[in-house]
Amino acid sequence: MRLITKAFAGACAIALLAVAAPAATGSEEAGETVAGPLSRGSGTALGHQVLGPRDGWAAYGRGTTGGASAAPGDVHTVSTRSELLAALGEQDNDTPKIIYVSGTIDINVDEQDRPVDCGYFADPGYSLAAYLEAYDPETWGMDERPHGPLEEARDRSHRNQAAHSIYRVPSNTTLVGLGKDARITGGAMYIRGAQNVIVRNLTFADNADCFPAWDPLDGAAGNWNSEFDAVWVHSSTHVWMDHNTFDGGGRPEQEHFGRTFMIYDGSVDITRGSDLVTMSYNHFDNYDKGMLVGGGDGHQEDIGRLRVTYHHNLFENVMQRSPRVRRGEVHLYNNHYRVTDEGIFDYAWGVGLESSIYAQNNYFEGPIAPGSIAHRWNGTDLYETGTYLNGVSRRHQVDVVSAHNAARPGSPLGTEAGWTPWLYEKIDPVAKVSRDVPRNAGAGKLD
Repeated sequence: MRLITKAFAGACAIALLAVAAPAATGSEEAGETVAGPLSRGSGTALGHQVLGPRDGWAAYGRGTTGGASAAPGDVHTVSTRSELLAALGEQDNDTPKIIYVSGTIDINVDEQDRPVDCGYFADPGYSLAAYLEAYDPETWGMDERPHGPLEEARDRSHRNQAAHSIYRVPSNTTLVGLGKDARITGGAMYIRGAQNVIVRNLTFADNADCFPAWDPLDGAAGNWNSEFDAVWVHSSTHVWMDHNTFDGGGRPEQEHFGRTFMIYDGSVDITRGSDLVTMSYNHFDNYDKGMLVGGGDGHQEDIGRLRVTYHHNLFENVMQRSPRVRRGEVHLYNNHYRVTDEGIFDYAWGVGLESSIYAQNNYFEGPIAPGSIAHRWNGTDLYETGTYLNGVSRRHQVDVVSAHNAARPGSPLGTEAGWTPWLYEKIDPVAKVSRDVPRNAGAGKLD
């Protein structure tokens, strides 16, 4: 399987095998959609572009304009962590603002923007070697989760990293990369409690969790769990993410306790009552866990929300969850799913509790079994039409639900989504999707 080497993650693992260094000290509006063209252009003109009037769920109601109305004094160009944080301001700073990212911003730096590794965040009482010795199933067992001083030190270390590496995007913000090489590495973007946010033309990479938690009760053999998605949309509405690249790092080769030592989580999770989101022309590359719509079956705040559109996205070597959906009304159309390596693909569409997925004209390419495209997770129905696998002639069309039911007769799916999408501009034929999406999806592709 293809893996991407991560210098930061490797440095973290080395640093933590020894005793670590001390740590561093609104409501929805109903109404008509917003009119206005989705203009194209280069350079700083990108910051003033707004979502098209029918471009997915984020166009509903007042639409999504981000910081397009920003005054000249609220337009910033940033190239370091400190500049980015200053431009974003406080979480309650809802003044319209446009922030252009120039070059690479590394979030894993100190206050003087000097690079740091995992040891910078580690609590004095934590080391990975000691943690592995203390909670080895041979001695600790598999009947209870880790607790005691070392787990507490791991948790403090994790909190140190979270306090440093999470950066929050407030309402009425447009965050856009300049040119073809704008990147944000090492951090976790939280769009939390915000409204009207646009994120475009950026590459996100290397958002490793330095302090994964061992859970022997997670599955039959236990699992390592990490946090820090590249982007977490939490309790937010009207969000448009377009022409971004998410570099996931794949499944790490390192194992502890016979289980993969997971240091990466997902790309863009949309949870906790978030609503009215459009994901367009993004490239999700080399993820184990792709993304969630709805974070848990018990999240009652999700009921009646989680309306998300995915269109013209490229999912490349994403093993599972693209997306996994709970409760949301999710429109999936004109997406391209590509797998290049044997044996890595698990499923694409996760049909979770009370989910309502409506899938149209999506293309799959690679060593993928038709019955594995969808997977039932406490859900009941999936509407699908126009799915093709490894070709665009009639013989390559797949009835996803029938294929799933043949592969898993004990957990059949129905075909009633319970709604019909109406906010979309145009649904392309699959032959066009197979050609155009790989060429146009991702950062650096905007004219």
